[in-house]
Amino acid sequence: MSIRRIDTGPRMSAAVIYGGTVYLAGQVADKMAGQSIAEQTKEILGLIDILLEKAGTDKSKLLSATIYLADINTFAEMNSIWEGWVIPGETPARATLEAKLAHPKYTVEIVVIAAV
Repeated sequence: MSIRRIDTGPRMSAAVIYGGTVYLAGQVADKMAGQSIAEQTKEILGLIDILLEKAGTDKSKLLSATIYLADINTFAEMNSIWEGWVIPGETPARATLEAKLAHPKYTVEIVVIAAV
């Protein structure tokens, strides 16, 4: 099987496709960095939509999601955006945890895996 990489940079690829599965790198907000968790989550989910489309798939084929929050107390606010984005009945397996992120301006990072 071949490996296909999307938006490859010096440190990582934004997505890697192998064996009918697409693995996305952790996504953080760029434009909304420093803004509310809701604004950052909206931007990140939009980025995920774009990367999944580039990989030839979409959020209906999500398999797994890992969500890192800088402050677990923002869980409900992040979830309010997440629940409006995922497709009912097609939600992925998911874990959410608190973690120190790469920069204080980031309050959420999301990693997903999807079928192609």
